[in-house]
Amino acid sequence: MKKISVSLLCGCLITKGLFGQSSDLERILQEVELNNKELIAFSKYIEGKKLELASTNNLPDPQVAAFYLPFGNHANGDYSEFQISQSFEFPGIYGARSKWIESRQELLQQEFEARRKDILLEAKQYGLELIFLSKLKNIESGRLELSRRVFDQTTELFEGKQISVLVLNKAKIVWLQQQFLIKHLEARQQDVLLLLENLNGRVKIDWTQTTYSDDLSIPLFEKLWQSALVQDPELVKLKYQQSSAQQALRISKNQSLPDLALGYNYQGVRSDNFSGLYAGISIPLWSNRSKVKAAKSNLDYQSVFQQSYLSEKKTDVELQLDEYRLLFLKYNEYASTIPELASEQKLMEAYELGELSFMEYYSEINFYQEAIDAMLEMEYELHKLKSNLLKHQL
Repeated sequence: MKKISVSLLCGCLITKGLFGQSSDLERILQEVELNNKELIAFSKYIEGKKLELASTNNLPDPQVAAFYLPFGNHANGDYSEFQISQSFEFPGIYGARSKWIESRQELLQQEFEARRKDILLEAKQYGLELIFLSKLKNIESGRLELSRRVFDQTTELFEGKQISVLVLNKAKIVWLQQQFLIKHLEARQQDVLLLLENLNGRVKIDWTQTTYSDDLSIPLFEKLWQSALVQDPELVKLKYQQSSAQQALRISKNQSLPDLALGYNYQGVRSDNFSGLYAGISIPLWSNRSKVKAAKSNLDYQSVFQQSYLSEKKTDVELQLDEYRLLFLKYNEYASTIPELASEQKLMEAYELGELSFMEYYSEINFYQEAIDAMLEMEYELHKLKSNLLKHQL
């Protein structure tokens, strides 16, 4: 018979420094990062977009033109002309555009990082659920053994005509329900494992972890917020969006300056020919109209949006942290109170000795098991909340 003592149960649930098999979850997160098909595809897409951005700062292609004019009335011979030229924007534009490209490329990288963290968080949540299901199944297996013992004893009492068939059937139903619950937990474990393998590119996962690998401690708000500012892609993006808008404004101002062209020109008629440098300039009277105002407006928008988003995000983190602290306090109350209750094993012993009737035993065991299940749920929810709060560290 599998016994479940209060000390063993509390050792699984209450300890804040849970030393589990940390390798499984960490290893699988590393595998998901390498094998996830969406991340692989997104990485290729980002790479192509970065190259596409880099190509926007290339010089225009050089121009070659040639003329040969043999027709018409002319006594001095046929006229020929050859010209090669290279046009380019005003030099300051290339530096500004280079910085703009860097900020846009970094924004693309942060988009990838944001999606990577979303997928890893999803994988971690599945891992936490597998651990929760494993802990629950372990407890329910012990309860299954106890319900079988109760059914065996009620069968003996019924055969001795000490109890009615109604009590016997109730004991049997409890035993059957416990069996169905174990099967349900096993089916859910398989479903979650399949979902996790799907995130892992359909690569099979060997899962053995049965305890949480980290404790329930969490940083204070200021430390948590400062780390989020550096590591959260959604917050890091704000900096590069601001930089991109500033460089776009600088580019639009520089585009008010003329484009230039330099080259070589040759003109010849019979033995007479002329050659020398070619220079050209374009006057941007119409092409840049309203572009500076539009870029300035976008920069103003980015400044206001950044302040609004940071304020909203900061509030969200504070609310999540408050929710975590309240649940943690409730969890600690349960953890300190449950050891004072009669354990399942002690209730079973009292029932076997005849100190409790079946209905009294059933009522007491139900109350105790609901309290244990509630504590298990709270522990699981705390780990999920913590993983959400520390998502930026993935």
